[in-house]
Amino acid sequence: MMKSLKNRKIKSKIMVVLTVIATLTALIPLFSIFGYVIMKGLPALNLGFFINTPTPPGVEGGGIANAIIGTFTLILIASIIGIPVGLMSGIFLSEYGRNRLGKSISFLTDILIGVPSIVVGIVVYTLLVISMGGFTAIAGGVALAFIMIPAVTRTTEEMLKLIPSDIREAGLALGLPKWRVILFIVLPSAMRGIVTGIMLAVARVSGETAPLLFTAFGNIYFSRTLLEPMASIPVQVFNYAISPYADWKAQAWAGALVLILLILVLNVSARFLTRSRA
Repeated sequence: MMKSLKNRKIKSKIMVVLTVIATLTALIPLFSIFGYVIMKGLPALNLGFFINTPTPPGVEGGGIANAIIGTFTLILIASIIGIPVGLMSGIFLSEYGRNRLGKSISFLTDILIGVPSIVVGIVVYTLLVISMGGFTAIAGGVALAFIMIPAVTRTTEEMLKLIPSDIREAGLALGLPKWRVILFIVLPSAMRGIVTGIMLAVARVSGETAPLLFTAFGNIYFSRTLLEPMASIPVQVFNYAISPYADWKAQAWAGALVLILLILVLNVSARFLTRSRA
């Protein structure tokens, strides 16, 4: 008996050591990349970088103010479209999806999750850009919304399934209609997890470049309407990174750093919202 207990403790310690090693192995590349981006991008960060628009090729200075505003605008458009659709789809799959329609929606959601973002950009280009006669911020927001919808749908569905059936039955026993039970009892109970999923979906689309190259394209100035091309941080970083100008390359590193910090803030905020109340 004592020998068996001793062997289990030894195996437990070995597994703990292996787990720590595996964790460090995963974290070292992550922090190495993050540290390298900080080292390359930090020197180019200044006030002008955040408040100025790009300068002509070969001219030093300038910034990505237009891209920062454009990124938040595109994310706002995507959120206005993607979050309500994802929420409603998730609620339907969780509460009413035990039928052929629910199975079809679930299947399409799985397909959308696995579709490469560049394919989404090409589809939206075909559907909107060509029909609207040019690149627009609306097309860019729709492309990002297509990426957000399956993520929000799956998160909403899984969070609602975690709510015990007893809560639903208690509401129905009080004479409440099912839609009121879902809207005022079940949904608020799962809201913390749903909000986390939404923020993670927003964080994902914040760094997408490929679909925006086919939809919003880019703009070196501030866009006046949503019916014209709009700048974004990922696209501007891409354009600067492939340019032959050293100043633009430095600003590309700075833009990448800003983008990483934005995504980091969103992810940390999601973890903060789901921390234990205790």
